[in-house]
Amino acid sequence: MSRLRFDSGLRSALAGATILSIVLVLIGLVVEWYGQRYQVRMVYAAYVNLLVVLGLQVFMGNANITNLSHSAFMGIGAYVAAICVTPVKIKAISLPDAPWGLNTFALDPVTSAIIAIAITALIALLVGLIITRLSGIGATIVSLAILVIVHSIFLHYTDIFKGKQAFFGIPRVFNLNSILVVTVIALFVARLFRESHWGVQLRASADDEVGARAMGVDVFRVRLVAWVTGAVFLAAAGICYAYFLGTISARPFYFTHVFLTVAMLILGGMRTVTGAVLGTILISFGLEGIRFLETGPVLLGLKLPEMLGLSGIALGVIIVATMALRPTGIMGNTEIEQLFKKRKG
Repeated sequence: MSRLRFDSGLRSALAGATILSIVLVLIGLVVEWYGQRYQVRMVYAAYVNLLVVLGLQVFMGNANITNLSHSAFMGIGAYVAAICVTPVKIKAISLPDAPWGLNTFALDPVTSAIIAIAITALIALLVGLIITRLSGIGATIVSLAILVIVHSIFLHYTDIFKGKQAFFGIPRVFNLNSILVVTVIALFVARLFRESHWGVQLRASADDEVGARAMGVDVFRVRLVAWVTGAVFLAAAGICYAYFLGTISARPFYFTHVFLTVAMLILGGMRTVTGAVLGTILISFGLEGIRFLETGPVLLGLKLPEMLGLSGIALGVIIVATMALRPTGIMGNTEIEQLFKKRKG
């Protein structure tokens, strides 16, 4: 019986991930072929954020524990990859006082990415030994503290991270097709994790931790697995970000990005991978329209006033309205393949 449930869950995961992947690939190809340069950058940024939101969903969505440290792990992945891959001649200028010989070598992009993911996962494991033993507000506060600590390190350890200045000279080896491949892989991993015994046990512990423990669920272990897995997604997002722009700084990996990606997950529905994708697409493209209104454009012959800060207000409204009107998000507990089943039924 359990074997049948596993096979059914596997088929559902593969079907749902395939449908979502087709949608994302179609969007990417249309923009790649017909879009302007700024539209390509916009879609690339949306897919980077999708990797972050998927990483959030793996832990936060399944464990129902609010995580506000995710941008810090994205930053760790970006900086480690950047330090490893940047040519020696450029690091001699940008990091002249780097310790441990960090400015004396340069690795290829693949090796640099593997090292960045491994170091991010190791840091996440060490942090996870503490945070996964907590629940509720305690875990949220610790995750927020992690964000602040990592950001402070980025700002003040200038010999390695350049502080408020930009870290430049990173080889630009990624394009929209590259991140499409990474995003599709991440989608399948996130869906398979959700339907795996870890994902099922994690959601069970989120609904009733005492009952789950009574049934033999090792809550600490399944939370730790999800936490580290999510960190790998975040490291991948940071690497994709650095490999596309060619320059990074500490500023993007802080509160603004935290609230943006959390809003994406909340709007779509944190319990499902489909919700993560839907929320990311709606907010990514919706914010572009709002930013257009911020500039005070002329619409139908009417000159609108400048409304600076409108995008921030919109994000706040989205979070408040969703939590008040539909706490489970647009998708609730429904994945995309289940919608097709309901229609056929």
